[in-house]
Amino acid sequence: MEAELAMLRHFIGQLQELCELYGSPYYPHQLQQQQQQLLPPDTDEPPRLLHDRLDRRWCFLDIDESSPEYCSPIMAAGKSRGIKNIDPCKPPPSKKSRKERNQGKSANNDKSAEVMDQEIWREFPEDLFEAVIARLPIATFFRFRAVCRKWNSLLCSQSFSQHCAQVQQAYPWFYTITHENVNSGVMYDPSLKKWHHPTISSLPANIIVLPVASAGGLVCFLDIGHRNFYVCNPLTQSSKELPARSIKVWSRIAVGMTLNGSSATGGYKIMWVGCKGEYEIYDSVKNSWLRPGTMPPNIKLPLSLNFKSQAVSIDDTLYFMRSDPEGIVSYNMVTRIWKQFIIPAPLHLTDRTLAECGGRIMLVGLLTKNAATCVCIWELQKMTLLWKEVDRMPNEWCLEFYGKHVRMTCLGNKGLLMLSLRSRQMNRLVTYDMSNKEWLKVPGCVVPRGRKRQWIACGTAFYPCLSATA
Repeated sequence: MEAELAMLRHFIGQLQELCELYGSPYYPHQLQQQQQQLLPPDTDEPPRLLHDRLDRRWCFLDIDESSPEYCSPIMAAGKSRGIKNIDPCKPPPSKKSRKERNQGKSANNDKSAEVMDQEIWREFPEDLFEAVIARLPIATFFRFRAVCRKWNSLLCSQSFSQHCAQVQQAYPWFYTITHENVNSGVMYDPSLKKWHHPTISSLPANIIVLPVASAGGLVCFLDIGHRNFYVCNPLTQSSKELPARSIKVWSRIAVGMTLNGSSATGGYKIMWVGCKGEYEIYDSVKNSWLRPGTMPPNIKLPLSLNFKSQAVSIDDTLYFMRSDPEGIVSYNMVTRIWKQFIIPAPLHLTDRTLAECGGRIMLVGLLTKNAATCVCIWELQKMTLLWKEVDRMPNEWCLEFYGKHVRMTCLGNKGLLMLSLRSRQMNRLVTYDMSNKEWLKVPGCVVPRGRKRQWIACGTAFYPCLSATA
């Protein structure tokens, strides 16, 4: 009898909880009738005591309304909530509107915000301003230039340039050209995952110039007719047009760029190479083109250069990808020595390009077999001169390419890559961190005051540097 009574009491408690949850009214006289029916004739427990015992069974989940999960009385798996007893005569709390919740948050933030004491910050050492500002994010610095004339003139300060040279940016930016707007470029900041639309007035507006190489915060541009070179800092718009080349070669050329030291303040060199073996080197210190010599006879001509693959620079050496035979040719800017490496490419590989990570030469390409397509990463083994696969795009991402004719363009080749994957049905941008082997999707590039996503035609990566001058 006692067991049956306990089960009935438990059942009534569950019914009351369901009534409370779904808003059914609770009438005390109904509960009194139920108690009289449940109490045995020989019980001495007063009805009010049983009423209080059942009242204590009423409870509800104390869900924080400010959390994004507050949309259902069902809790997410793996998350626990507090349980709070309430008065049975008190109605359950109603959900607040989003406007009321935001007003409550703003009120709390206003109370917690501290006002900067002018007496304290007035004595902040002047020589520390430049050191602090040089370590701000690049986008934040350009907003701070509008504070006063003194901060706006920091770009011309020699001491500020020295502070900027000491700060190494974690990730490069990408300067790209879109199909719909080839006369102006767009920049992508991977740390903020944001696109910027600069206006570089120093570049010619009547011809199309394409980014072909970069070093030390500077980007090298070549016009579409392969005649004139330009060097520019996309952040500060410091730029110049290089002198005319001594060799008149109007066919397609491969371009590489290196620094004379650890930064652009010590000067830079730009090298172009033609398929027939012609090449020249521009020295920014002398502001002229130099022709060190001719290509040695052990280098097979024509080079059959892969123009989709940008040159890779490691220290003072530039590496260019070639075909027939497949491999790499390199040139050392200091010793002026050419080398050739015959390296067979992996099977079923298309749209391949060279990359570099920590002094290692990497290969990126589309591996297509039957109807399946995947982006793969290889590393060059120095002992065997063979490519070894080290990573590939996640399978769930590759399923989107199944049965489609996908083309890939690799933007940038140092540490962080941006891959433009496109077909008739899709347009995807992906970044790949070669050090951490991390794949991330990039938000679509949209023109200002527009909604149409832009197709990336070409581009290059550069490490943003406010002190780099052309």
